[in-house]
Amino acid sequence: MMWVAVITVSLVEGAPQGMPEPHIIPLSLTIVKRPSRGGIRLQIDRKATDLGSEGYLLDVSESEILIRAHRSAGLFYGVQTLRQLLPTASFGSSPRTSEPVSVQCIRIEDAPRFQWRGMHLDVGRHFMPKEFIFRFIDLIALHKFNRFHWHLTEDQGWRIEIRRYPRLTKIGAWRNDTMLTYDPPTFEGRPHGGYYTQDEIRDIVRYASERFVTIVPEIEMPGHSQAAIASYPELGNTGDILPVATRWGVIENVFNVEDETIEFLKGVLTEVLELFPGDFIHVGGDEVPKKQWQQSESAQKRMRDLGLKDEHELQSWFIRQFDSWLAERGRRLIGWDEILEGGLAPGAAVMSWRGNQGGIAAAKAGHDVVMAPNTHTYFDYYQSQDRSKEPHAIGGFLPLEKVYSFEPVPPELSPAEAARILGAQGQIWTEYIRTPRHVEYMMFPRACALAEVVWTKPERKNFSEFLVRLRTHLDRMREMGVNFRPLDAN
Repeated sequence: MMWVAVITVSLVEGAPQGMPEPHIIPLSLTIVKRPSRGGIRLQIDRKATDLGSEGYLLDVSESEILIRAHRSAGLFYGVQTLRQLLPTASFGSSPRTSEPVSVQCIRIEDAPRFQWRGMHLDVGRHFMPKEFIFRFIDLIALHKFNRFHWHLTEDQGWRIEIRRYPRLTKIGAWRNDTMLTYDPPTFEGRPHGGYYTQDEIRDIVRYASERFVTIVPEIEMPGHSQAAIASYPELGNTGDILPVATRWGVIENVFNVEDETIEFLKGVLTEVLELFPGDFIHVGGDEVPKKQWQQSESAQKRMRDLGLKDEHELQSWFIRQFDSWLAERGRRLIGWDEILEGGLAPGAAVMSWRGNQGGIAAAKAGHDVVMAPNTHTYFDYYQSQDRSKEPHAIGGFLPLEKVYSFEPVPPELSPAEAARILGAQGQIWTEYIRTPRHVEYMMFPRACALAEVVWTKPERKNFSEFLVRLRTHLDRMREMGVNFRPLDAN
């Protein structure tokens, strides 16, 4: 059958109240000849509850191509599947042929296993231009990821404009140097920086929403905060004038626990909420050294006044200030699994990165969990044991097959506890990932494997079959100009 990208939208009994109209966006079909009858029909069917909020039915018949879904997201994912039925040349920026293309008659009913299918990108260590953020969103949407965890603040750079606190970007967005290797320590010898204006962020958020990607912003606290303290020294514990950090690793400078600092950060989050309409706000909470709090009379007095037994409980108190504040505004707090230490904030969700144990503990305690273990989802790790042929990375070894083997639901959980696992996501930390092309190299094809992990039921997974399909998919990515790592020779 020969088709064109002429879309007829049919809403069965109208779209449910509040549902956006279907989005037909540049991640679209490249089909070059119109059939004598029929067409491509997208149908929102409010009665198709069996498809869920993101499922779809794709039916290619002799008379038409029909994509039917309960909600608009399902239509979008159905379009992405239809694209995969087309020749790989259709994935280029423009058609390379005027010849008609054919689509085999087929019927596919499909829905994701998990509601959270995420990819993370750290722009604190190395700033990435907004044009690449658009491309990053396109690439994750193509693979049916629906969450973009945007790591916006770090010791080495503050990347989001906060209008009430302009020094956060005037000072905090720029560092004097960049570490190239950790041991022995070597440096680039030139400044690095950049940030996103609020107008740019609104454009990016809108772009993502049109591709059914929800952005989860991360504003780190109380650790990984030296760029903010460099901008406003009163936020720290020592009163020292600090530079924006140039070294990687865990840094001792953390926010103090004064009321004024809590209010400062609530002011930051007030503007964050205005920019990002999604349900979750990520506050970090990881790798918080306690030395400065141990040496701070103010922090020790706070602990005595609150009856806290140690600095871990002080960190838990700190996080709870924002958990309740966000809940009052209809949002939810999520943080790395260290927020479990000293007692988990009541409404918080946990992102488990230090293996699975944090996620297991959180789920057993009745908290929602996103699985992000460094054992299976850290794409800043090497892809080969022969590091001489790979770009410099932070360490570790995470091959494609291990990513594909990942099971987000730990077997230790009961069915009720397993229901707390929202899904999983891949992490791209950029200490040693300096350019967009390097991001793509570290991301693909491992993100392809993770995409199947979070979409497909485990009994339908087969790595050998995945490799066969992946080779065709990499041809598509080559047409798109993606700088993926080639597969190892068998």
